[in-house]
Amino acid sequence: MKVLVACEYSGRVRDAFTKKGHEAWSSDFLPSDQTEGNHYQGDVTDILYDDWDLIIAHPPCTYFANSGVMWLHRDKGRWKKLDESAAFFNLFLDHPTCGKIAIENPIPHKYAVERIGNRKYSQTIQPWQFGHGETKRTCLWLRNLPKLQPTDIVEGRFGYCHSLGPSKDRWKLRSTTYQGIADAMASQWGN
Repeated sequence: MKVLVACEYSGRVRDAFTKKGHEAWSSDFLPSDQTEGNHYQGDVTDILYDDWDLIIAHPPCTYFANSGVMWLHRDKGRWKKLDESAAFFNLFLDHPTCGKIAIENPIPHKYAVERIGNRKYSQTIQPWQFGHGETKRTCLWLRNLPKLQPTDIVEGRFGYCHSLGPSKDRWKLRSTTYQGIADAMASQWGN
């Protein structure tokens, strides 16, 4: 299967599919954190309409996340950025040729939901369902894919991402896919 993991610099999801024998590519403006593996550094729209069997997208959530909705009312310039983010999100949601799509993002605020056509996510998942004792509720919008089933429910429930202090890499640490979730995607969607 030919898999595109859009907006991924870590290579975790890409590498999980590669280990299962698939031709998997990650794409991001950033270079991949891994020196090995297929990675397109640049604008994902350059390759988005290639012949993909599965697209897993992690579009930026800065203007979508419910946790940041208050900033829309404090900075009027963010409304335009929200519209641009929604248009980008919809490139994946409305992809005309790829039959299997998964889009990952945090809980969206109502203005984001309106801009993606009031299409609700298919499910939410947590890292503690996949072997990590942490909380980070994440939404998945799925097309022609089964809901992701938990693989290793563990104790814990520490909000690691939410407790990170300010740093230059905070955004990067918060956006990296947990390995257990990446492995579950490859095992369950890579059949």
